[in-house]
Amino acid sequence: MANLGIPVNTIAVLQKYNFKFRQKFGQNFLIDTHVLDKIIAAARIEGEDCVLEIGPGIGTMTQYLAECAREVVAVEIDKALIPILEDTLSEYDNVTVINEDILKVDINHIVEERNGGKPIKIVANLPYYITTPIIMGLLESHVPLESITVMVQKEVADRMQVGPGTKEYGALSLAVQYYAKPEIVANVPPNCFMPRPNVGSAVIRLTRYAKPPVEVADEKYLFALIRASFNQRRKTLVNGLLNAGNLGVTKEDITAALTEMGLPATVRGEALTLEQFAQLSNLLIR
Repeated sequence: MANLGIPVNTIAVLQKYNFKFRQKFGQNFLIDTHVLDKIIAAARIEGEDCVLEIGPGIGTMTQYLAECAREVVAVEIDKALIPILEDTLSEYDNVTVINEDILKVDINHIVEERNGGKPIKIVANLPYYITTPIIMGLLESHVPLESITVMVQKEVADRMQVGPGTKEYGALSLAVQYYAKPEIVANVPPNCFMPRPNVGSAVIRLTRYAKPPVEVADEKYLFALIRASFNQRRKTLVNGLLNAGNLGVTKEDITAALTEMGLPATVRGEALTLEQFAQLSNLLIR
C-alpha cells in the first residue's frame, strides 16, 4: 500500500472515494513523513505493544503503527472513513478498526481483551475541539495505559506542561501533571496537514505515573478545588473557593489553611504548585 504520509498518495485516496472533510469532526490529515516518524519514535512503539489509536482518519499513522506494534486498535467516529480504512489497511492483519466515539468506548474492555489487562500505549492526532475531554477522560478513568502521545494544538500542549505564574497555567496543567509527565517532542506547522489548520500544532507525550507525585486524601476534592481556583482567575484564591459553593469551607477555614502553609490570604490560584494544591486540599477536607 502507498505511504499516505506522502501528500500525492493522500490526495489519490481522497479522490478515489470522493471524500469530503467534515468540519464537525475537526479533520486535518497529516501529510509529512518526518512528523510521522517523530510521533512513532516519541511513542516508543515496540514489537510486543498493543496500541490504541484515536482518530485514524484515512489510516496514515495507522500504517506506521501497524509496522511497529503487535496490534493496533483504531477508533474512528466518521463512518464515511470506514471503507477507506478497509482499503488503506487491507495489507495489515494486526489492525482492528472500531467505528465509534472514543468517549463512549469501553477502553478497559479493549485492554483486557487485546492486551491481557497490561497497560497499552495511546497515539492520536486529536481534533482540537475535543482534545481536553479525551485526554482527561483517559487519565481520570484510570485505564491501564503506559503513555499517550498526541498531536494537539500548540497552545494546548504548552498549557499541559507549564508551571505556576504563567498565563497558560491552569486546571488542565495541574490535572495532566497529577497523572503524567508531559513532554513536548515536536512542533508541527500548519503546512504538514490537509486541509491546513489555522494554528500551529505540537506532539506531546504524556508518560503515565505509576502513582501520582502528590498524596491526597480525596482526588475528586482536589480537582474541585483546582477548578474553583481557576474559574475566576482574577479573584484571590479565597474568593474563588468561596464562590464555588460546593467545597464545604468557610473563609476562616481557607485563610487558616493558607496561613499554615505560609501563604498570604491575597494569593491567587495561579501561584500555587501541584504540591501546594494537594496540601491545601488535605488541610481543608480533614
